[in-house]
Amino acid sequence: MSVIEEKEQQFAQAAETIVKVKEEIQSFIVGQEEVVEHVLWSIFAGGHVLLEGLPGLGKTMLIKTISEVLDLNFSRIQFTPDIMPSDITGTMLLQPDEAGRQTFSFHKGPLFANIILADEINRATPKTQSALLEAMGEKTVTIMGETKSMEKPFFVLATQNPIDMEGTYPLPEAQTDRFLCKVNVQYPTKAELKEIALRTTGPQRAQLKKVAGLDDVIALQGLAREILVSDEILDYAVWMITATHPDSEEAPEMVKNFVQYGSGPRGLQSLINMAKARAMCSGRFHVSVGDIKHVANPVLRHRLILNFEGEASSVTADSIIKELLREAVRGANG
Repeated sequence: MSVIEEKEQQFAQAAETIVKVKEEIQSFIVGQEEVVEHVLWSIFAGGHVLLEGLPGLGKTMLIKTISEVLDLNFSRIQFTPDIMPSDITGTMLLQPDEAGRQTFSFHKGPLFANIILADEINRATPKTQSALLEAMGEKTVTIMGETKSMEKPFFVLATQNPIDMEGTYPLPEAQTDRFLCKVNVQYPTKAELKEIALRTTGPQRAQLKKVAGLDDVIALQGLAREILVSDEILDYAVWMITATHPDSEEAPEMVKNFVQYGSGPRGLQSLINMAKARAMCSGRFHVSVGDIKHVANPVLRHRLILNFEGEASSVTADSIIKELLREAVRGANG
C-alpha cells in the first residue's frame, strides 16, 4: 500500500468515526447541531471552548455527553466566588512516610482530567480564573515550585451565563483569548422543545455508547494538523485578522468606527486550526474558503473588543465579522 493510499484510508476511517460520534451525541442531545460541530472541531483542533448561553439550555449536559461518547476522563468544577486556586489544581500535603518522617505529597485536583467542565467560570475570582491560564496555555500547573503536566488530551470547556451578573467577575481579555472559540448556545425551537420533553420526562433514558477512545482523539488531532492550507487560503485568513485592527489600512469602516482592539496572532492560529478540523470532519484533505467562513464567528467573536461607540450603538462582534466576510475576498486579492 502506497503512502497516499494509506493516508486516504486513515482519513476515510476518521470520517466514519466522526459521523458515528455525532450520531451518538445527537441521540441524546436534541438539536444544537451547530454547537455540537463547533465543540467537536475545537476538540480535534486541540483547543478550549467557551460556551455562553442562558441557564437550562443543556450546556453542561452537552459537555458531559461528549466526554462519555469519546470515553475521556471527565471532571466538573463548579466555580463560585469562594473557590480557591488549590481547589482546582490540587495541593501539597504533609504526610508521614514509613519511617514516620513528614514529607510533602501532591494530591491532584479536578483539573487533572481529559475534559474539564469549568461551570459558570465567571463566578470565580480573578485569582482562581488565572489558575487556569497556565493549564490552558502550557498544559502544566506549578505547585510550590514543582511543575505538573496535564493529562493528554486536555480540554477546558467553560460555560458562562449572560444574565444574573451579580456576584460575577467578567473574564479578562487575556484569558478569553486562550479559548480557541466562543460558542453561543441558542434557545431550542418548538419542535426541539417537544422532543426534549419526550426524551427527558419519560420512564426510560437513552443509554450512551462509547464510540471512540483517547487514542482515537489523539489520532484525529494528528490527522487534522496534516490538512493542507494553500497560500491563497492563508492569505485570506491573514487578511481577515489584519482587517480586525482599527488602525489598519485594510480595515472596513465598521471596524474603524466600532472596534478598539482586534485579533492577534493567536486568532490566526485558531482560525487555521479550526478550519483544518472542519475540513477533516467534512472528509477533505485541504482547507477551503468555506471552512474559514464557517469558523470565523466562533473563533473571532471573543477577540474583537468594541470601543465606546460600538457598545453605545449596540453593535455586536458577529455583525462586524459578517462585514469582514463581505470584504474578505476583495481584500485578500489585493
